[in-house]
Amino acid sequence: MKRKIAFISEHASPLASLGGVDSGGQNVYVAELAKHLASAGHHVDIFTRWEDAKLPKVIEWENNIRVIHVKAGPMGLVPKEELLPFMPAFKEDMIEFISSEQINYNLVHANFFMSGLVAMWLKEVLNIPFVITFHALGYVRQIHQGKSDKFPPERIEIEKQIVQYADAVIAECPQDKSDLIEYYNTPPEKITIIPCGFSAKEFYPVNREIACTLLGLQPDEKILLQLGRMVPRKGVDNVVRSLGRLKETGVPYRLVVVGGETDDPNPMACPEIARLQQVARKEGVEDKVTFVGRKNRDILKYYYCAAHLFISTPWYEPFGITPLESMACGTPVIGSNVGGIKFSVLDGKTGFLVPPNDPDALASKVHLLISNPSLLQQMKKASIQRVKENFTWRKVALLVADLYQHIQVPALVSEETTKESINKKSQAA
Repeated sequence: MKRKIAFISEHASPLASLGGVDSGGQNVYVAELAKHLASAGHHVDIFTRWEDAKLPKVIEWENNIRVIHVKAGPMGLVPKEELLPFMPAFKEDMIEFISSEQINYNLVHANFFMSGLVAMWLKEVLNIPFVITFHALGYVRQIHQGKSDKFPPERIEIEKQIVQYADAVIAECPQDKSDLIEYYNTPPEKITIIPCGFSAKEFYPVNREIACTLLGLQPDEKILLQLGRMVPRKGVDNVVRSLGRLKETGVPYRLVVVGGETDDPNPMACPEIARLQQVARKEGVEDKVTFVGRKNRDILKYYYCAAHLFISTPWYEPFGITPLESMACGTPVIGSNVGGIKFSVLDGKTGFLVPPNDPDALASKVHLLISNPSLLQQMKKASIQRVKENFTWRKVALLVADLYQHIQVPALVSEETTKESINKKSQAA
């Protein structure tokens, strides 16, 4: 059955440049899942907050996909931690659009808790069932970030409401499912584990020397790569500190850090880069750390392929798409033994798992693998095989579409009835 689906992703637009504080895996998830559902014949409208006045209200983005900008709060960038008060306006503008376009959506797929809140309101007003992928859970975030967590305290209660009203909840890995059950009393029968994926069109092996030449990197250096959002919880400082330990080996290691708010590495625009530069100076490895700024997705494969190892050691990680992209390029991963990373990376086969915030353990595994070319080669082959078998976006989309099929969709009603229902219920919701 081909469906008309409304994606809600309030702060993470599929059109956004990646690598900034509020743009990362969720943007990729929404974009790639929508593309693969659309290629199967489904129609997807992606509702996201209107930040750029230069963009039109509606963009015909891909075949069967529209990006619809929703008026909610001031036009311009607003940190996602400050968006909750604008969600009633998001709901109202979305309802107005649905009414004016006279659309009958079969279901809503919400992404993140604020989108889930809007989806819950829409279900009340329009009787549209909804699925939610949280991408991160407030309770887990508070455990790891404590007072550094700037989200409103009511986030957790909102999430608890959402899991009760949702028709289905997508957990991205077994840890995500356990957290939903333990901390939110989510009925297990509502939860389906469906991981994130990688794009085989974007990420594939490229000759390392060619990749190094294109990027201006030295092929004779042992390159370690960190790529993603520049925020403290990603643990990039842990990687920098491990480089201080590796300095003693005499091996020519270099850490390349991709990400930030601008295309050039600007510590004024990205405080995390400034902090990491201080850590590098303290460790005496400032000359061994290269920050390259934010990069377009079409060249990321060259960074993965130029690297001997990709390193991702966050404090916690709901899933983590970058390890999949790295493995798809044939680059093994050393990652934190947390969340989705301990699900996607097979310890000892496609890389190693290490404790977060442990630069000594990380340095030990890095040197072990770099010093063993045959093991490194085995892991390269195993990495490619694992992601191709388990983590393509095509497979992810098939699993999501199958989940959609099991959700009972209300019978379609006439346009007149839809508009009357909206007019009556939107004022009460």
